[in-house]
Amino acid sequence: MERVRKERSILGAIYDMSHKLVLMLVFPIIISLVLMLFYAWRYHSAILRMGRITELKSVVAEEIPEKAWNIVSGKQTFPQSSIYKEIMEVNETIEEVTARTAEENRLSLIVAGRTMETLQNYIDKIRDNISQGVPVVENEAVLAEVRGVAALVDSMLNDYIALEITSTARMSERLQIITLVTAVIEALIVIIAMLVRNRSMKATAALVREPIEKLEEVTAVLADGTLDARITDTEVVELRNLTREVNTMADHLEAMMKKSEQDARRLRKAELRTMQAQINPHFLYNTLDAIVWKAEAGRTEEVIGLTSSLSDFFRISLSSGADWIPLSQEKKHIEGYLKIQQTRYRDIMRYEIDIPDEIGNYYILKLLLQPIVENALYHGIKIKRGGGTIYVSAKEDGGWLHFSVRDTGSGMSAEQLAELNRRIREETPVVSDRGGGFGLVNVNMRLRLYYNEPEGLTIKSGPGGTEVSFRVPCRTKEEIYENESVSG
Repeated sequence: MERVRKERSILGAIYDMSHKLVLMLVFPIIISLVLMLFYAWRYHSAILRMGRITELKSVVAEEIPEKAWNIVSGKQTFPQSSIYKEIMEVNETIEEVTARTAEENRLSLIVAGRTMETLQNYIDKIRDNISQGVPVVENEAVLAEVRGVAALVDSMLNDYIALEITSTARMSERLQIITLVTAVIEALIVIIAMLVRNRSMKATAALVREPIEKLEEVTAVLADGTLDARITDTEVVELRNLTREVNTMADHLEAMMKKSEQDARRLRKAELRTMQAQINPHFLYNTLDAIVWKAEAGRTEEVIGLTSSLSDFFRISLSSGADWIPLSQEKKHIEGYLKIQQTRYRDIMRYEIDIPDEIGNYYILKLLLQPIVENALYHGIKIKRGGGTIYVSAKEDGGWLHFSVRDTGSGMSAEQLAELNRRIREETPVVSDRGGGFGLVNVNMRLRLYYNEPEGLTIKSGPGGTEVSFRVPCRTKEEIYENESVSG
């Protein structure tokens, strides 16, 4: 039983790597942040508790004994002094702080609270003595006890503050240790994350590079004339369509070669089909190299865009063996070609395409515009200092489709233009492009052969650039099939 091949995706590999890195970096940060916030909260709470107890010290050690003295000396009455209110507030504060204090530091506050009960009992005794008319001397003796108890409570509050300071110091030490350990762990995690990233990037690059290298090998074999070479199906989702289209291209090439050997009567048309279907290997090599380079650089969106454009380029070039395609497909074909070429000649090449959607349903002979655009790029824009722009336009007029490919390149001299027009008039298949115009000669031959028209390409050139134009009759899909059935 054949094992099912596992699908792998470039985007999936990148997403998996990014998720791993995020988890590795974020999870320990969250833990360390929670720990630091916890200890910071405890530290802040301890500071607040000590602040409140510090405020009580002056009340217990100074204000309460002073108010008791004012009462004993007759300067104030109990209602005027509000001494009981202060004692109650002190007791409430001690109880509240005790409830929020750790078990090991509560004892001083608990004893202080009980001692405050003793202090209140002495105040009650002073009140009772005053109400009973007891001599002031006896109240002065009680007042001395009040001062002693207040001093004792103040001492206990000092003991509590000292314990809290010790505990806070220990928390500060633990916080420093946690911060240091966290910093060390984060540094280790960053190092590990970088190692994981490098490994994942290499794996992703290998994921893309291996099938592309296979594509290069097979296309090189195809370019050498061995048309039975095929590419095995790849696991990479983004490259699968391209692989299948290259295999389909090879199938069509092989079929057309066999047909050309068997059909001598249509040899000339078969030769032209072979030339139009064969894709320049250097163009494919350069495009695949660009995809590999962008994949290794992590530029995923551009890899996907280039791969999609190249797949569309092959698909429309083949068109399931059809010679006639809608004008909208021809437009898409040159758009894909120009997008791919702009990746290589970004700084020197610009282009504009003006083909209205209203005429996109008319059928034309496929691959009429791309060779002209290619000629404008390599013999006009590329050799001009500073580059230029390619303008592609089409319009309908009087039952004809008028096409124009104009560039702002270096242009041709009068002698060069005359030589090119001579080559076009010879109607002899051109097998090399050393002198330029390879695509123009073949497009002109196909126009005359398939449309049976006396006129083919019209070429104008000068210092400002070159314009290649032609026209073909407007034909619908039904008219194409009708003409094919009659001629067949």
